[in-house]
Amino acid sequence: MARAPTPPNMAARKVSHIGIAVRSIDSTVGFYQGVLGLPLEHVEDVPSQHVRVAFLPVGDTRVELLEPTKADSPIGRFLEKRGEGVHHLAFEVDSVEAALEGARGRGLKLVDNVPRAGARGCMVAFLHPSSCHGVLVEFVEEPRGAGRPQ
Repeated sequence: MARAPTPPNMAARKVSHIGIAVRSIDSTVGFYQGVLGLPLEHVEDVPSQHVRVAFLPVGDTRVELLEPTKADSPIGRFLEKRGEGVHHLAFEVDSVEAALEGARGRGLKLVDNVPRAGARGCMVAFLHPSSCHGVLVEFVEEPRGAGRPQ
């Protein structure tokens, strides 16, 4: 069955990053640097999500390591239930708000009803895995002037 074309402001521009839940960034980053040769680009805390993140660029995307700063945070609960591993797949979009509206219009289940602040000054929002064939999908809107159109 043919689908209507995706509006340009909802279309994914590229894979932004692959989020990987880890118990400790300090214990994990050595694998990505030493074995895979990825440079450590940036580490920061995202207090609103009780998570510490590290970004390691590879090509035009990044590996994002996610370490919980509280056991009952979303990443802490993920680790308790599933252990370390791939947590989400993030796609860069022009507008997270427009992408959410498009997803809502298609009847997809949303984790976030409105965009929220994420790491690196980005706006983000998630789609529920039950609507995405078992994958937690994140929409990422880069800050203006960070390589995205004004």
